[in-house]
Amino acid sequence: MRITVLIAALMALIAVGTQPAQANSRIKDIVDVENVRPNQLVGYGLVVGLAGTGDRIRNVPFTEESMQAMLERMGVSVRDTQLRTKNVAAVSITATMPAFARSGSRIDVQVSALGDATSLQGGTLLVSPLRALDGEIYAVAQGPVAVSGFKAQGAAANISRGVSTSARIAGGAIVEREVPYALASATTLKLALKNPDFTTAQRIASAINQRFSGVARMLDPATVEIAPRGAYQGSLVELLPQIENISVAVDQPARIVVNEAAGTVVMSADVKISPVAIAQGGLTISVSESPIASQPAPFARAGQTKVLPRTQIAVDDGNGASLAMLDQGATLKTLVGGLNSLGVSPRDLITILQALKGAGALQADIEVQ
Repeated sequence: MRITVLIAALMALIAVGTQPAQANSRIKDIVDVENVRPNQLVGYGLVVGLAGTGDRIRNVPFTEESMQAMLERMGVSVRDTQLRTKNVAAVSITATMPAFARSGSRIDVQVSALGDATSLQGGTLLVSPLRALDGEIYAVAQGPVAVSGFKAQGAAANISRGVSTSARIAGGAIVEREVPYALASATTLKLALKNPDFTTAQRIASAINQRFSGVARMLDPATVEIAPRGAYQGSLVELLPQIENISVAVDQPARIVVNEAAGTVVMSADVKISPVAIAQGGLTISVSESPIASQPAPFARAGQTKVLPRTQIAVDDGNGASLAMLDQGATLKTLVGGLNSLGVSPRDLITILQALKGAGALQADIEVQ
């Protein structure tokens, strides 16, 4: 990074950015309702009808055992037969059953190969049960799979796009068992904040009480309890639609999330920088090779052509770097905007942020992923 670019960017930070106004969000967008959540399901099955891209039976014994068990349930005995088909693949099946899903409703399923199948394109999933962690069957999946990726290869080249061993079946599972939850008979309910914060939780409770006096109280930074009174007592189902559409100003702590591997920086807008002087210098060594050919003179009776190396080395130790001053109240948004406008790379920005934090001048938490 050129020293002149960095110093010019830092000197441009004298103007202090204004504090952005906090945006309001609906309560339904920032909280989860107690026990109103999806349930994860998992299963095992067979995908058939593959065009020679399935599991190699000799290499994947569980596929062979599954095929034998399936055929025996259909009255076909193949225990003494060596199966050599490559049109079948063993797969894992995952699905998410939404809250209040009723028997007979359909949900999407994701299918992924377990063995050495190369593609699930054109296959059909045979009927397979989907279970929750309690071991009970909540849904049954079956249907043709849809693969978004593909793979093609020849003797000397191959091409692929996406993942051909993972597929999806839209509406491929039918709910057989419901998850019981009597919301209508509940007397109290808890709202769980997706991003716990004392200020936001207090604002939620205050906003609800302004509309419905005395029904809400903050238990902790992550929980607001709803206890209906008066006309809404014992009728949470009627109260919730009115509560979830109330707008609240969401507060958040100053935080910076840094992904060093990808060179990504994500920050909140209210980060502040204390007065600090910064100088950035770096050691740059440039090595270039320009070999030349040495040949004997014309009509020489003896001689040999040789390649002579030529190397140029340049060193810049950053001696011209100077200090730049950041005034009181400068925001990180202003710093990043100035550096980005001058083409400073994200990785150099990460180094500057970490140095500011180490000096105690950056008023924010840095989370490194």
